[in-house]
Amino acid sequence: MTNLKIDRAFVSLDEGQLHLRILEGDKNIVPIILLHASPASSWFMQGLIRALADAGFRGSIIAPDTLGNGDSVVPSQTEPDIGYFADSIRRMMDALGLKQAHIYGTHTGARIACEFGVLFPDSTGTAMLDGITEYADELREQIIANYAPKVEPDEYGRHLIWAFNFCRDQALYFPHFLKTPENRLAVPMPPPEILHRITLDVLKSLDSYSKPYLAAFNYRAFDRMPKLGAPTLLLKRDGELAQLNQSIEDALKLLPDGHAISVAASDADKASAILNFLERTKA
Repeated sequence: MTNLKIDRAFVSLDEGQLHLRILEGDKNIVPIILLHASPASSWFMQGLIRALADAGFRGSIIAPDTLGNGDSVVPSQTEPDIGYFADSIRRMMDALGLKQAHIYGTHTGARIACEFGVLFPDSTGTAMLDGITEYADELREQIIANYAPKVEPDEYGRHLIWAFNFCRDQALYFPHFLKTPENRLAVPMPPPEILHRITLDVLKSLDSYSKPYLAAFNYRAFDRMPKLGAPTLLLKRDGELAQLNQSIEDALKLLPDGHAISVAASDADKASAILNFLERTKA
């Protein structure tokens, strides 16, 4: 099953073409849409796509590249907010002929998934949020000012070195620009192949990678959660940023129909938790 072929496709939006990866399934089953973290692309969702199929999900699984990331077109707005990105997913669904979907998102994708559920309740089967929190105002301001700098191509290729170290530093510190002992992460360094791939994603979208990032950090997730009526799963993942896992209890108090589960970091464990949640919340 893990060798199932994941197709690549484009759908046309007003901005241009949105790129996605899709594992086609039973059209009578509500599909799952997977929204990736910044500054990556749907390339990083392939393991979870296959794990969901291995775990027994038989509907379609769709993973778009967020506008401004991967092979998707750049956002049309100069400073798009998370609502803009959520609306792009609704428009993608319209182009694919989908009336409803289960929406999973990780980090930036989790914030888009949250807002999608608020804005489009009839289109949301369930929401699954993997890594979402509310940042204190002082930290939020630091992050917005420093996290995703504008970088221009350089005649000596210094932007190439910057991109690799930008991705590498995110595995070492949070936020990556505060390189102090208290900000050091207790997680292993990703293998070189993964660092290489995410660096390629940053370079591919060098002029637009910051747009989803800034939208995500400006988003007030806890202000919006009380309006998210769909059954919502919060994933408490091993190895996740401590701040994200620690905020789950606060988020549960805000969600009208919130659920939480602790999972290992593997795609297989995450897929099993997602499908168990879908089974429990089945109408």
